[in-house]
Amino acid sequence: MSEPPLDDSAIFERLRLLDDPEIGLNIVDLGMVSSIEHDTAGNVRVVITPTSPNCPMHDQIVEGARLMVESIPGVKTADITMSFDPPWTPDLITPAGREFLENRS
Repeated sequence: MSEPPLDDSAIFERLRLLDDPEIGLNIVDLGMVSSIEHDTAGNVRVVITPTSPNCPMHDQIVEGARLMVESIPGVKTADITMSFDPPWTPDLITPAGREFLENRS
């Protein structure tokens, strides 16, 4: 049986399982996933924008994202990088993320 075709929604869904360790909200709803690219061979590239230029959890987030993406059926490689361009702003937080942050206190 062949694997289902890879699409962005499967990647976003899996990345929603990865929380920013400092904030406790997943990196998708926090607006940290800047771009996703993939090809038909199963090679995936994800660019993550940290919420702070001095993000102490940089390595942990990159490794967690790599493991999450590599666990998706059909993914052969996962290249996860961090970029500060464009910079992260609170405007990138999704409505679900805003609701989570408002209700957590």
